[in-house]
Amino acid sequence: MAAAEAAPLDPAEAARLLEPLSDLPRLVLAVSGGPDSTALLALAADRRRTAPHFPELLAVTVDHGLRREAAAEAAAVACLAASLKVGHRTLVWQGDKPATGLMAAARAARYDLIAGAAADFGAEDVATAHTLDDQAETVLLRLAAGSGLAGLAAMRPLDRRGAIRLHRPLLAVAKARLIATLEARGLAWSEDPSNADSRFARPRLRAAAAALAGEGLSAERLARLAARAARADAALEAATDTAAAAVGRGDDGGRIFLDAEGFAGLPAEIGLRLLGRAVDRVGHEGPVELAKLEQLHAALLAGWGGGPFRRTLAGAMVTAAGGVVIVEPAPPRRK
Repeated sequence: MAAAEAAPLDPAEAARLLEPLSDLPRLVLAVSGGPDSTALLALAADRRRTAPHFPELLAVTVDHGLRREAAAEAAAVACLAASLKVGHRTLVWQGDKPATGLMAAARAARYDLIAGAAADFGAEDVATAHTLDDQAETVLLRLAAGSGLAGLAAMRPLDRRGAIRLHRPLLAVAKARLIATLEARGLAWSEDPSNADSRFARPRLRAAAAALAGEGLSAERLARLAARAARADAALEAATDTAAAAVGRGDDGGRIFLDAEGFAGLPAEIGLRLLGRAVDRVGHEGPVELAKLEQLHAALLAGWGGGPFRRTLAGAMVTAAGGVVIVEPAPPRRK
């Protein structure tokens, strides 16, 4: 959707989008100064002014220390926030920056800083300005990474990240409409040149967006795919809950036991998810890579009845013998 063709959000639309946030006591707004987050700041400030129960707001801007312009951009956000009667803090990412994986490290640092600011503010809730366009890019990135259904569900309207609840009230709104909203109100925003830096995957996808839409891969259709994947993923997670209660149990030593016959009889996707949950729970090395989990699941089923089975994955050891699958912490690696 071109910005010239996009209509600004009207007050009724904005109120509907922000309604899920109304009962929160305090809310932190992640505002970089770009068009999306500037629009979120303006819309939330409007709602705070007109709705009696809208939460107390704090806008935060992260200066990653990577661009000279970042301090001035944060100051501009602070000025706008003050004009809208919203509190503001600038958060600075201190210390050395990695030579590789910079974008991922910056994202992790950003969320850590925002979580700390939320705690200081007495808030458990943070709103970001991710848009329909961001959702479409995420779906494409997950496709490129070979993600499963949970990955293709991409970003959720409400998520949890550590100690904070992460809200994305603008996830169904095209970026062009937010720009039109700012233009209609005469509000300025900043542009981060890294958003157009072709060294990174997201900017390359943005550059290809028009061509992809011409082939039918529009942002709206990709976001619809994410919503359908999320719906299916929720159903499969519920089925996995039922399977876990039927064939699984734990003990005080941190081990998980799965009835081998019951586990083998599960639909492949449910068995895969159940095994993945067990590995994640006892392995403590973060989410296991799907392809490696699939290999482990296939090997476990193929080795049924052929003698003792033992494999390790992501800090967990999986053994099968005597009609039981045991998932427990793997022994320390030898140095």
